[in-house]
Amino acid sequence: MEEVKVTIIDREGVEHALVGPTDMSMNIMELCKAYELPVLGECGGMAMCATCQCYLESETNLPEQSDAELDMLDQAFFVKNNSRLGCQIQITDEIDGIVLRLAPEA
Repeated sequence: MEEVKVTIIDREGVEHALVGPTDMSMNIMELCKAYELPVLGECGGMAMCATCQCYLESETNLPEQSDAELDMLDQAFFVKNNSRLGCQIQITDEIDGIVLRLAPEA
């Protein structure tokens, strides 16, 4: 598979159907920025700012969170049990069909 389907629900509740390439080492934060969705990604994907926080709304199995991601979420606002950092979710075949909701801006 060279592309996966990703659904992003923005902060107004609007669903956006995105297509992400699996051969470019992109992550969800970068994909959202490419589609001009309101994701800041201030740290450039280093798990140091939480401005790409999102909520996993599908049953997609993701790799376990790294210590860096958990530490950043520990300091972030609006954190839920299904919170993830978009910069830490790689665009791979395994996430095809994923549904994510953007977290509120702090």
